[in-house]
This record gives sequence, structure tokens and C-alpha cells, in this order.
Amino acid sequence: MPTSPLSTAQAARAAIAARLDEIRRDAGLTGLELANRCGWHKSKASRIARAKTGPSDEDIRAWCRACGAEDQAADLIAASRTAESMYVHWRQLHRDGMRRVHEKTLPLYQRTRHFRVYASNLVPGMLQTSDYATGLLRSITDFQGTPDDVADAVQARLNRSRVVREGNHRFALLLEETVLYYRVCDSAAMAGQLRYLLEIMSRANVSLGIIPFTARRTVWPLEAFYAFDDAQVAVETLTAEVNITAPGEIRTYLKAYAELSRIAVHGREARALIIKAIGVLGEQGAATP
Repeated sequence: MPTSPLSTAQAARAAIAARLDEIRRDAGLTGLELANRCGWHKSKASRIARAKTGPSDEDIRAWCRACGAEDQAADLIAASRTAESMYVHWRQLHRDGMRRVHEKTLPLYQRTRHFRVYASNLVPGMLQTSDYATGLLRSITDFQGTPDDVADAVQARLNRSRVVREGNHRFALLLEETVLYYRVCDSAAMAGQLRYLLEIMSRANVSLGIIPFTARRTVWPLEAFYAFDDAQVAVETLTAEVNITAPGEIRTYLKAYAELSRIAVHGREARALIIKAIGVLGEQGAATP
């Protein structure tokens, strides 16, 4: 089962560091000798070798040049860039607002044929209504202190979500039952979102499962993750998005999805849980003076 969503990014960075240190040893250099050849402070080579500091492209070129291994620099730089792209802070992604992030990921959504999504905290983006998305993105913007482009970002999210209704795409989605009750928008918007789930789950290309509160867990609740075919998994944490492309890690997340799907309910039972949540919203509204 997946342990930490950061594991792949950390492992990739560690692999780059280990390879650089191996090149140094093959060249018969000490860390101090390498630092001197590169014109660095003596601790820099050590920090890079221990994966405490990520090397820049120029750091890798200097390291390989100092070790007489210039022919290995290009591959190491490519691997390092891939490792860095695995873990991207939300603040960095949203530094100009959220609209561009949705537009940037549109090609990924359009080329994906089979989506497998596990949501432990929110309704997945491609199933969100405009009002639900507005409440959510407003909270994210306020929390992160990033530029306010909520209206444009919501529209970009809805444009991206057209893949549910257009093209040849299949969606298998699992929601923890708690998602039906988390109030990231007002009661009317939340009720509208739940009714939309009832509508969308009737589509032939959509399979929506709900994992009940009372389910006997064979897999513990995980961070939300999105699997795009068998090529990529995006894992969402509070501070960052982790993009996983290593085949072994992808297989682990797909295994987790399959196990979670077995403890979920589908069809009539899933609809009953959504209708129950709508009823609770109505009761709470009636109780409000």
C-alpha cells in the first residue's frame, strides 16, 4: 500500500544524489577535492551527495566535469528535472492564480481514456458544480494568500470537466462517505452538488462508488489521488501535488484503488447514501432558526 505520497519524489532525489556520489568515488576524489575543483564551499558537495540540497543543472555539469564524466551530465540533468517536477508546491502552482493550472492540465485530461480517482476529502474536480467549486476555490485562495482569480478558475475547471460528457473517456471514482458531508460551500450549493452526483452517476461512462462510514477497512483512508490511465498518478497533500510516473509506484496506487473499490458500495446502495446526505442537509436547514 502507498505509505507517503512524497516517497517517489524523495527516492528520485536520493537516486540522483547516490549516482553523483558514485561518479565521485569512481573518479577517486574525496568530497573536499571535488568541492575544490568545482570552486564550492567544502560542505556543498556533501549536502548534494546526501540529498540534503538539490543540485542545479550547472551543479551537475560542474560535478561531472570535475570527475571527468561530462558524458553523463545530460542524463543526470534530465533525471534531476524529472525528480523536481514530481513534487510541486501549491503556492508555486498558484502563484498567478488557479486558472492557468486548470488550463495547463487540460491536455492531460483530454488524452486520458481511463480515470481512476479516490477522494477522501472533496468531491473530485471533474464532478464539481460551479457553486461547489466556487466555495472550495475561494477557501483555497484565502488560505494560500494567492491571487484571486476564483471566477476564472471555476470556469476553467468546468471547461476541463467537459471530458465527462465529451469524448471517449471512462471514469471510475471512489468517495469516502465523509465527502458527502464536508461543507466547503453553503447548504444550497452542497445540496446541488449532491444532486449532481446522482445525475452524473447514471452516465454509462461513469462508475461512482461510496465507501461507507461503517465499512470494514482493508485499506486505510489515504490522501486523494488521481490515476490517469496507467501513465501517471497525482497525489494531493496540503502543501503540494506529487506527480508519480514510476511504474512500480503507479501499480501500488492502482492496487490500493482496487482494494478500496471492493469495500465501496455502488449503484442503488451508493445512491441511497447520497440521498441520505441530502436529507441530512434538509434537516439541518429546517432546524436553523
